[in-house]
Amino acid sequence: MKTKSICPVCFKVLSAEKIERGGNIYLEKECPEHGKFSVLIWEGDFASYSSWNRGENGRDAVAGARRGERGCPFDCGICETHKRATCCVLLELTQNCDLNCPVCFASANEIQTEDLSLNQIRNIYKKLLINGGPYNIQLSGGEPTLRDDLPEIIQIGKEEGFSFFQLNTNGLRIADDFDFLRKLKAAGLNTVFLQFDRVTDEPYEVLRGAPLLSQKLRALENCRKLALGAVLVPTVVKGVNDNQIGGVISFAAERSPYVRGVHFQPASFFGRYDLGYSERTTIPAFLKKIETQTAGAMKAADFAAGGAENSYCSFHAAYSIADNSLADNPIADKKLKLLRPAASSCCSSENSRDSTARRWELKEVGCCAAEKSFDDFLLEFERNVLTISGMFFQDAYNMDLERLQSCYICEITPEGDRIPFCAYNTLYRRNTKNIKI
Repeated sequence: MKTKSICPVCFKVLSAEKIERGGNIYLEKECPEHGKFSVLIWEGDFASYSSWNRGENGRDAVAGARRGERGCPFDCGICETHKRATCCVLLELTQNCDLNCPVCFASANEIQTEDLSLNQIRNIYKKLLINGGPYNIQLSGGEPTLRDDLPEIIQIGKEEGFSFFQLNTNGLRIADDFDFLRKLKAAGLNTVFLQFDRVTDEPYEVLRGAPLLSQKLRALENCRKLALGAVLVPTVVKGVNDNQIGGVISFAAERSPYVRGVHFQPASFFGRYDLGYSERTTIPAFLKKIETQTAGAMKAADFAAGGAENSYCSFHAAYSIADNSLADNPIADKKLKLLRPAASSCCSSENSRDSTARRWELKEVGCCAAEKSFDDFLLEFERNVLTISGMFFQDAYNMDLERLQSCYICEITPEGDRIPFCAYNTLYRRNTKNIKI
């Protein structure tokens, strides 16, 4: 299978091919200057690889696309060759952080940069609206809670017409500053996307440089007190915390409904990843770990590719939790019901925005049966839904330009331009050594 990729050293665009070898699929390419590269992208044969592909339904109308001149991936902003409309945007409010994580994709704290001003942020919101918005806004960094004006940033977004705000955070401030979190919710924060790598302290010391579990638990407790939905976001590294995938899922299920789900992010090789190059985790291998570590309560066959992005970027499944009692036994002892078939058809990025908001926000319902509308009953049902998903970001080693052109998660530049997440962190980020274009 032919595609295009880039050299992980000089970033030159290269012809690439997907090769089956030893029952697995590899992406292989050769740079005239830097030699051959072979990267594992799928643990399974071509039959299983092809069956995961849900199929593409043409091309979205991508608002605000610029004319291409140099070719993908060097015309981002985004360009006319892009196939998917934007769903979510990451708005990096600061490059400062109160941690120095060895796996930080943003390489936070490495250089001193001025934070975006409130006026710049308002202008970015306005430009996004002109170019296809409103999108789901992910408030990110660095660590966005270092900004005392974060409630105002949300309020400005609400004024401009954006409805869904997600806080990407390490949780340290909201663990100890309940009043700040209360102000964020009052301003319109919908959900907390909490960095949560494992249910013991050791992986935090490796991945974050400090034992942080107690702070994570306090952050979640504060979310519970405010009825603010939280999503657990583990960065997964082989040999560090991939043996507690099931433990994190059980932890989340026991704390439903205020914990809305788990969104796994296997580490990618960009930013400040200093744990050494190792064989990466693939979707089939990860799903097998979920099945094994949940004692079969969640099966690999339950999961399907995402509905809007490229099939090989993600997996997801949603479960209804009929018995939410705390238990010492694994999640296999809970009553789970899969809510969606494994087969999935491509949906629009606009539908994906709405479904993400529904899954990750904790909605309040009427307090008694007499007050409940049909919508209330639906909301009450959705409150007991746990979503398990994963996003497999690309880096310079496994970059597939066909996948990149279907990206619907964009980073926002200070000028308000949208750049697909994987392209931005591999090629465009201004404060890393990666920029060579």
